Amino acid sequence: MKRTVIKIDEALCNGCGMCVEGCHEGALQLINGKAVMISDLYCDGLGACIGECPVGAIELEEREAEPYSEEAVMERIAPKGEKVILAHLKHLKEHGEKELLMQGVDYLRRNNIKVDLSQVHGQPNAGGIHGGCPGSMARTLKSAGPSVAGAGFAAGGAAISVQAFSATPQVSELRQWPVQFHLLNPQAGYFQGADVLLAADCTSFTAGNFHSRFLKGKILAIACPKLDSNTESYIEKLKVMIDESMINTLTVLIMEVPCCGGLLQMAKIAREEATRNIPIKAIVLSLEGEVKSETWI
Repeated sequence: MKRTVIKIDEALCNGCGMCVEGCHEGALQLINGKAVMISDLYCDGLGACIGECPVGAIELEEREAEPYSEEAVMERIAPKGEKVILAHLKHLKEHGEKELLMQGVDYLRRNNIKVDLSQVHGQPNAGGIHGGCPGSMARTLKSAGPSVAGAGFAAGGAAISVQAFSATPQVSELRQWPVQFHLLNPQAGYFQGADVLLAADCTSFTAGNFHSRFLKGKILAIACPKLDSNTESYIEKLKVMIDESMINTLTVLIMEVPCCGGLLQMAKIAREEATRNIPIKAIVLSLEGEVKSETWI
């Protein structure tokens, strides 16, 4: 199947091993002084290792790969102890992978492995700020509002000010990470039975009420049919979402400019080629951010 996994540039890799430590799923090893992904089976495609690489040798790519297996990952990391297990489970939680998280916890229960799950499900620390992947941290800060005004947090040893956050917080409705269509795994747990919003990149900047009006209650994918490469793969991903992830509805949010129509066309083709038939809502925004049309097709 086609899915998103990591790609390592061996020419850039300096063999520091930081990515290996950052990959709690055990997909990476140092071999002959270079980081190597030993099996697609263990790569969840969420990219935690990318932020650990000091030389930019790791990126995400979409290609044919073995399906990710939470069972196989848990079997591999369980002997490494509680810290590694908890780091992995927290990683899943921060990316909204609820189904995989439940599978991991179930593995612990079935094998009578005792870990302190309160560190995964417990209360956030002061100010609601937590560690983890940059995308997850950004979402936490965005929703924290004035409770963190004037505070700072350590990220890679540098203090980051949050003075600029609005005194009147705008609640984020984002429920998962990543959001860029070419990075998304169409079989991710958060797509199961979900209402999906496929939005043109420009719409979130045009509509001031994007989160409350269009994103609330939905899983997000963003794309640009004009600037993105390999958009043919988007049709295949949509078909997987429809037939395998069994998404409930698909809302396509586009601008009134002609190039945006390509996104709606992809959705129509995917539905025609899929075995299931789902409702598609097409919403067109004006350049001023107003809804010009909203129809089920």
